[in-house]
Amino acid sequence: MDSEVIHVALIGRPVGHSLSPVMHNRAFAKLGLPWHYSAFEVLRDDLVAAVKGLRALGFRGWNVTVPYKEDVCRLMDELSDEAAEIGAVNTVAVQEGRLVGYNTDGWGYVQSLRWEAGFEPEGKVCAVAGAGGAARGIVYALVRSGAEVRVFSRRAEQAERLAADFGRLGPGTVKAYPWTSLPSVLREADLCVNTTPVGMYPDTQAVPFDPEWTRESCIISDIVYNPRETALLKKGRRIGRPTHDGVGMFVFQGAAAFRIWTGRQAPVKEMREWVEELLDLRASRGGAEA
Repeated sequence: MDSEVIHVALIGRPVGHSLSPVMHNRAFAKLGLPWHYSAFEVLRDDLVAAVKGLRALGFRGWNVTVPYKEDVCRLMDELSDEAAEIGAVNTVAVQEGRLVGYNTDGWGYVQSLRWEAGFEPEGKVCAVAGAGGAARGIVYALVRSGAEVRVFSRRAEQAERLAADFGRLGPGTVKAYPWTSLPSVLREADLCVNTTPVGMYPDTQAVPFDPEWTRESCIISDIVYNPRETALLKKGRRIGRPTHDGVGMFVFQGAAAFRIWTGRQAPVKEMREWVEELLDLRASRGGAEA
């Protein structure tokens, strides 16, 4: 490896669709930083070896995406308070030889809600589809912001564990509901968010739930950012619901990771513009990789 370049990366599976390398490398270049961001697809059986390898090769840090955000926690030397409470890590920093795990997902999501949708979670009913690593960060941030959170997952035990873990945090509340009660509970929600990979490229026609189950004022939100307008958001828009895409969360969580690694503020405005430009290019090519 080039000793003059500082390396960071993304690990997960799949990662081929990710715009993180382009977004971060352009941000490094804009600020004149000698850093480089790569993406590595890692099999589950190879996760421990991959983390050891990145550390041995001198990587300064890395992002973690699905499906390893929870698994990687046990491989850290230290966890931030948020990552420890959430039980999921999406950003790793190597600090004085120690692996420190952070979670910037929830903060990034709530920031995007406030900035882009004008939505303040305090006192609102927020329905969350999914209970994996991304959901844990988002539910944590919503509860901390004072929301009443209702979690649904086809794996009921996962949703119940999430509710048990975060129900004590406050000032908001969180409760798990069976998937079969989704239509009735969605009718009471101010925000419905998909935290699952359903609808992500290349399976772009799938929807995790029917937005027609919601009331007219409910914001339909999807953390999937590729495609930018998922089938869920398209249907929500067609029936007159306000919608919120996953680009903002992607950019804000990336900007937080950028700051953790470099100590510098990320060029958020430009990062958003670059991501939108690349997503538009992909859409013009029928979803092909840009």
